[in-house]
Amino acid sequence: MSLDEKSAAALAAAPHRRPPVPRWMLGIGPLVLIAILLGLFTLLNAPGLNNFSEGVPPKEEVAVEDVRLTAGQIAITVRNEGPDPVSIAQVNVSDYYAVFTQTRETMAPLESTTLTIIYNWVEGDPYEVALVTSNGGKIPAVIDAAALSPERGSSFFGLMLLLGIYVGVIPVALGMLWMPFVRRSSASWVRVLLGVTVGLLAFLAIDATLEAVGLVAGSGAFGGPMVVFLGAVTAYLILEGTDAWMRRHQNPSAAGQPSAPPPQRLALLIAIGIGLHNFGEGLAIGSAYAVGSLALGASLIVGFAIHNTTEGLAIVTPLAKQAPGLGRLVILGLIAGAPAAAGALLGVTVYQPALAAFLLGIGAGAVAQVAVKLLPMLRDTAGKTFTPLTGAGIVLGMGLMFATGLLVQA
Repeated sequence: MSLDEKSAAALAAAPHRRPPVPRWMLGIGPLVLIAILLGLFTLLNAPGLNNFSEGVPPKEEVAVEDVRLTAGQIAITVRNEGPDPVSIAQVNVSDYYAVFTQTRETMAPLESTTLTIIYNWVEGDPYEVALVTSNGGKIPAVIDAAALSPERGSSFFGLMLLLGIYVGVIPVALGMLWMPFVRRSSASWVRVLLGVTVGLLAFLAIDATLEAVGLVAGSGAFGGPMVVFLGAVTAYLILEGTDAWMRRHQNPSAAGQPSAPPPQRLALLIAIGIGLHNFGEGLAIGSAYAVGSLALGASLIVGFAIHNTTEGLAIVTPLAKQAPGLGRLVILGLIAGAPAAAGALLGVTVYQPALAAFLLGIGAGAVAQVAVKLLPMLRDTAGKTFTPLTGAGIVLGMGLMFATGLLVQA
């Protein structure tokens, strides 16, 4: 008997097969089963495991998010970042048990409450506030020098808007004044300036990442430092995917090739990346000012201006061989600088460390993606990307940002 005859005989002898189960049902079925099992596990309160937690005190992790001082009152907003519910039972202000009210008696995990403490504080004096939980735990909140918190009226928000313009819009616009110099530079000088731009963006990415991780260091709420890297990877992949999509639709043959985007699109990407970074920067400034931990002064404003002026150079450098109109330059400057004002306004109204860290992570991922996209533009006539000149430019860019960043330590 031949092989074909054996196969035909085997098929004839095989029982009648049922139609296959739809693929979508194979995917949803396990999800439904998992949901049912987890629901039962929750309803039955982890059967068989309750004995493990007997005698073990609940884990209390509470973070102080905001402190505001008004006449005769101290308002403190705290959030439960632990796995167990937390209740604030007493408040101690400098060894004095004070009367207080709160918006929520018991905080479930990730919930917050605002405590309003009746206390006649004295301007300029330091205070140590201890929030005592129902289990005896203490949550400290230190006030270095008591001062009246600013009223959040129209004048206050106007001040924040002006602050954002000072540290975001104006410095970036000043940096874009290098456009005529960039346009008259030789090809070698343009590659050096592009190297400076790569260094600037690389520094911004590192700086934003470190700042964001610092905001959520020691906190496990909302994933802790993981939200920073989640934001960075998300921004990087979104920008990378958007760039690939645009290239595929404009030039199908160029899809997948590691070449630099057109200069105008590259300048736009740089402006977006810097804008996301400046939004996180404005968010941090606004929140710090709201709680009185940032003493604004002319020297600090000048420091921010010098620091952010270099960002304008990064935007105009890819346009060295282009002739962009004034309107396009204004739009690019607003995209990069205006988010600082929006961030400052948001920072004084709604501030949450995990959200600020996530936004800073997005900015870090965005500027890192643009820095990578700039690398093909560094190639010289021999096809080399990293030469002594471009390497010196990258180091110079990082050095500039580091040096000017020392002026804005607040």
